[in-house]
Amino acid sequence: MNHSTQRILTTHVGSLARPDALLPLLRLKEQGQPYDGEELARQVREAVTDVVRKQVEAGVDIVTDGEQGKSGFFTYVIERFNGFERKLPSPGKEMRPRSAGREYLAFPDYYAWSERIAAPFGGRSVSYKGHAAVQTDIANLKAAIAGRAYEDVFMPAIASSYVAATFANEYYRTLEEYEQAVSDALREEYQAIVAAGFILQIDDPRLVTYYMMHPELSVEDCRKWAEKRVEAINYSLRGIAPEKVRFHTCYSIDVGPRIHEMDLKDIVDIILKINAGAYSFEAANPRHEHEYHVFEGVKLPAGKILIPGVISHTTNLVEHPELVAERIVRFAKLVGRENVIAGADCGFAASALRFNDTHPSVAWLKFAALAEGARLATKQLWN
Repeated sequence: MNHSTQRILTTHVGSLARPDALLPLLRLKEQGQPYDGEELARQVREAVTDVVRKQVEAGVDIVTDGEQGKSGFFTYVIERFNGFERKLPSPGKEMRPRSAGREYLAFPDYYAWSERIAAPFGGRSVSYKGHAAVQTDIANLKAAIAGRAYEDVFMPAIASSYVAATFANEYYRTLEEYEQAVSDALREEYQAIVAAGFILQIDDPRLVTYYMMHPELSVEDCRKWAEKRVEAINYSLRGIAPEKVRFHTCYSIDVGPRIHEMDLKDIVDIILKINAGAYSFEAANPRHEHEYHVFEGVKLPAGKILIPGVISHTTNLVEHPELVAERIVRFAKLVGRENVIAGADCGFAASALRFNDTHPSVAWLKFAALAEGARLATKQLWN
């Protein structure tokens, strides 16, 4: 994994809006309906090529495929695992994932207006069957980066802990058994990504949103829960060199009031126990921008990298490059310029079927601001 040895490098979290023509095919695939596989494959290849080109042109140094062929940043595992099935909710039993959470209870009118309804999934004996799918993703990305100027390449994959915490366990006796089975399965995907020469990004928003979603639990309760999830993540990463891995967590795509989120100071030590070479987290939105102060008292382990978000996915306002530079410099002065890569708070299209509240066209303007801000920060930090 490249450090910012000569200048501040730039990256993002992964998911980017899919082309309009691709969406109907992804929707059919996600719903388990018949679709034209050859046409989907062709459109995904073209979309990956286009999205890599746009990242490079915008000035992003560490690029990815934008998850163009995935229905969502975690729902894609339904297609790649044995043991999961789509289950329609019973009438009146539609799942609202945040309905018991601190934010929902505090602001029911807002969340009743904004939240989408999702269907739950049931689990049976879990194993991995996505070998061909991940190799297709790898081939598409390798073809797209050929001849392009970039510093590094990463590919996102969901954390086993997120899957086990999100999809109902209807087979295993305990959560631990279920989580271990999911970890074993996902490890096959992780190994394929690393073997391809890419940096593996592990995504787990649930690690920090668990507190918000469980108002009956204290911070200490959630810390204990998170420590167990980190054990599962590390189990899934066994044998993979930490410098080949970066970890991302965030507070999801919630653009509500967000006054009940876990503070970074309450979980940063647990995050740093993950066997990764870099850590990506929210640091641009108004609820968390001040948290760079956490690293005044927390020492970053030797050789590790921070990837703080310096642009936000929750607003269509394009950050001024000078503000981006200021955010970068704050972290660089605390942990060392070579240990900071400028990133984004979260993905800009976590679901293929609905972009976040930032319009797709604005995302590219934000990336340009990110790149310019990194250039400005470089001038300050290397002069």
